[in-house]
Amino acid sequence: MKLRMVLIARVLALSWAVFWLFVFVAESLAWRTPVLVAAPWVGVGLLFVILALAPWRWELTGGVLLVVVGLLIGVAYAIWAPPGLPLASRVITIVVLGGPPLVAAILFLRHHRAVTAGA
Repeated sequence: MKLRMVLIARVLALSWAVFWLFVFVAESLAWRTPVLVAAPWVGVGLLFVILALAPWRWELTGGVLLVVVGLLIGVAYAIWAPPGLPLASRVITIVVLGGPPLVAAILFLRHHRAVTAGA
C-alpha cells in the first residue's frame, strides 16, 4: 500500500507538470509567440516539473511545496481569471490547475508519515 501510494503521487504530480509544460510550449508555438513573451510561461512549466520531481528526493519538503503551489495557483487564478469567464469555467480551471498538486502532496505527506511512523 505504501509503495502504491507514493507511485500514484509521483505519476499524478509528474503528469500534471508535464501536461502544463506541454500546454505552455504548444500554445506558444501555435500562436507564434515571440520568445521573450513565451519564455516566462515555459519557465513556469519547467518550475512545475521541478516541483513535481522534488518529492522524489525530499518527500516532506516536496509535499509541502506542492501544497503551497496548489493553493497559490488556485487562489491566483480565482483572483486574476478573465473577467468575462463563466463561473463554471473558472471552477473547472482552478480544479485542473491546483487540484493535482494538492492531491499528490497529500499522498506524499501521508506516505512520509506512514514511513516515519513505521520506522
